Amino acid sequence: MNSSGEAFAFTPENQEAAKAILAKYPEGREASATMPLLTLAQRQNDNWLPREAMDVVADMVGLAPIRVYEVATFYTMYNLKPVGKNFVQVCTNISCLIKGSDDVFKACKKKLGIGNGETTPDGEFTLLEVECLGACVNAPMMQINDDFYEDLTGETTEKVLDALAKGEAPAAGSQAGKRVGCQPAGGLTTLIGED
Repeated sequence: MNSSGEAFAFTPENQEAAKAILAKYPEGREASATMPLLTLAQRQNDNWLPREAMDVVADMVGLAPIRVYEVATFYTMYNLKPVGKNFVQVCTNISCLIKGSDDVFKACKKKLGIGNGETTPDGEFTLLEVECLGACVNAPMMQINDDFYEDLTGETTEKVLDALAKGEAPAAGSQAGKRVGCQPAGGLTTLIGED
């Protein structure tokens, strides 16, 4: 049973999406659809994967359930227990650490009143320290659900969390207001001529 106490099944809309995913792979290679199908199941189920959802995916791709469990337990992008509405992942790998991710993580713990791997009592936030999220040039950063918040300080981290707590959607990207994408904070300095 999933969190609602019912067996997992894709919604009709997601069943169609699953068919489209499977259609991308040649006959006999359906197992290659395991990760996108797990992602679809997780999105449908409030951002976590109950065992029943993994079993449905295993059946769809023709694998023994244990093979799908192995994938889901290996990749940190899959959540095997319920997470908060706002899933806050703070990168603490080397680039972010050098640029102040300790302050970002401390601000999250202070503001949310929870520690690593914990969820607020109201179910609104889950906090997790993670390895590289791939935005090293804009370090330090955190990912909340599908959005990256970059160039953070303790103060800007609290502002993002406050906005989310109020039901607002803070602008993703650089929180320093100095960058466009991953350009240097001061703007382009090379490859700007016509030569």
